[in-house]
Amino acid sequence: MSASAGEPPDPSSSEKDTGAAPVSERTWMLRGARAAVSIPALILTAAFVGYAGLARETGLSLAETLVMTGFVWALPSIVVLTGGMATGMGLVPAAIAVALASVRLMPMTMALMPLVKVPGKTPTWKLLLASHFVAVTAWVYAMKNLPDMQRDGRLPFFIGFGGSVTIFVFTMTGISYMLVDHMPPIVAGALFLLTPIYFLCSLWGAARMNADKAAMIAGLALGPVFFVYVPGLDLLWTGLVGGTLAYLVTRIMRQGLS
Repeated sequence: MSASAGEPPDPSSSEKDTGAAPVSERTWMLRGARAAVSIPALILTAAFVGYAGLARETGLSLAETLVMTGFVWALPSIVVLTGGMATGMGLVPAAIAVALASVRLMPMTMALMPLVKVPGKTPTWKLLLASHFVAVTAWVYAMKNLPDMQRDGRLPFFIGFGGSVTIFVFTMTGISYMLVDHMPPIVAGALFLLTPIYFLCSLWGAARMNADKAAMIAGLALGPVFFVYVPGLDLLWTGLVGGTLAYLVTRIMRQGLS
């Protein structure tokens, strides 16, 4: 990726083009950690601050809140699990609900792994570690920026980025849990709503095909309808019907133009 006038050249691009000495994995991880200091990461952190208030109101302990933050990680899945615990949902229904909320992460992971993997060289454990950090914030950043980097540096960069965001969010969630009593409820709720707003804007900006944008538009239109008529399964039906309609419409349009 060429640098614009007045900006320093991108280190990953210059090394790739000039044949400079290879950069160590540690250096790539540090670059990823530095890149994690960003507006998207701060927005995600603010959303987890809001979640800390929800967790405390639900009756979760600090340890339970931190375990869910660190191990489940994806905020929508955490909210689903927290809601299930609050309503007395059984273990099996809660597991199914979290699985349905997290199924979106599978195609995201499948799209990312070939981008960061070096065939015949990358250990499986590193890919498994990187897959834990796959959520909308890290995935959107990776799909947008990793293709411009050296292949050997993509995986350590992503691990540095995802690990830094996770550690920072984990820490701030714990601090917020202890301080949430001093925060006005409307502020906590507003911070919590930052996440879906950011996700929508990020996905729209990262969309490379018309089908992606059509799917988001269809989801926005169908979401309220399914929320009213199919409560509990509204997200599932919105994604299934909206995605199918977007695919069919864009395919018909392409055929009509060809």
